Amino acid sequence: MRRIISLLAFSAFITALISISTPTPLGAGPRVKLGIDVLRDRGFDILKGKRVGLVTNPTGISSDLQFTVDILFSAPDVKLVALFGPEHGIRGDADAGKSVENVVDAKTGLPVYSLYGKNRKPPREMLAGIDILVYDIQDIGVRSYTYISTMGMVMAAAAEAGIPFVVLDRPDPLTGNRVEGPMLEPRFKSFVGAYPIPYVYGMTAGELARMINDEGWLENGVHCNLTVVPMEGWKRDMWWDETNLVWVPTSPHIPRSSTTMFYVMTGMLGELGTANSGVGYTLPFELVGAPWVSGTALARYLNTRGLAGVVFRPMWYKPFYFDTTGITYEGVQIHVIDRDRINLTQVQLSILEALYTLFPDRNIFDRAKPERLEAFDRVLGTAEIRRDIIAHVPVEDMLSRIDQQRALFMIKREKYLLYE
Repeated sequence: MRRIISLLAFSAFITALISISTPTPLGAGPRVKLGIDVLRDRGFDILKGKRVGLVTNPTGISSDLQFTVDILFSAPDVKLVALFGPEHGIRGDADAGKSVENVVDAKTGLPVYSLYGKNRKPPREMLAGIDILVYDIQDIGVRSYTYISTMGMVMAAAAEAGIPFVVLDRPDPLTGNRVEGPMLEPRFKSFVGAYPIPYVYGMTAGELARMINDEGWLENGVHCNLTVVPMEGWKRDMWWDETNLVWVPTSPHIPRSSTTMFYVMTGMLGELGTANSGVGYTLPFELVGAPWVSGTALARYLNTRGLAGVVFRPMWYKPFYFDTTGITYEGVQIHVIDRDRINLTQVQLSILEALYTLFPDRNIFDRAKPERLEAFDRVLGTAEIRRDIIAHVPVEDMLSRIDQQRALFMIKREKYLLYE
């Protein structure tokens, strides 16, 4: 009898996993029109007769998988004259943090200017001959993801040059309702934290652009002539697989839309460099491990924390790049069983607290290089989290403080939302 009950429980667990990971088939369910789709349906009205500069990467596609570059290049009475690429490059093939060079696009012959190399803000001469700038990049709704920093840099450059700026809007894959994580403290402002927003900010790129512009957060306090081309059919409670859109990896280690959740749950650990978060293996951000971790002990500890929506399973694996190859890592795999109930920040803080508590002889902070500790605080936007974990402050107390700090943001955010 006990075996039958165990089998039924396991079957229910597998069914839950399948239900959250299987995307809606094309042609079924709700259909979302992206900003580029809406602009195309409108006959490119705001671009007609204009020389256009396009900020994009491989995620800049229409719902029928046509590249925005190709759509605008062939659009009647629209002159696409230059392309601009963010971190990872215009083709998305550069590693995180790696400088990207200027090139010429082989298909169109257009100049491709890197905004993640010598320049992160396009200088005035780079904008010469451009009448309007268009931004079309899929984001993941997380502050440390640098595409929104690039967006703000280009908005500031457009304002200073007197060039209108257009955002072709796209969904937030974490839904437009999820707002969590610490606020950015001013002293930690950087390219991985450019705005005073929570780590997960619950806005589309277009909504965030409106907030950045109207709140005076652009460099030197300038304001640009901003237009957002909104989506049609997107609702704030939609996860990506409910949009009926195809996911294109936003960077090499975000291969699936579900990876965005795991990025929030373990990405901070990767900043320290003292334990692995699955990067270097086939499950980026879905694992927590190291040669010195006991997966059984870690899974047991985390599973007793009462974290809603997740289950941890012991796992052994060998990273085959980035980390030392050939060495077996032990740790846990994170299984999301109810994505609507999960608090991603709670999971992240609980993992950090567990590693610090269970393996004191392998102190994840003491063993980190000084520059990695600085990166950890900078990406989190605060040093309080690290100090709290070292002081054994309960995760619940950290979360309570975080919720209080973001209260003002929630009020400000409301007027910039474009979707219900």
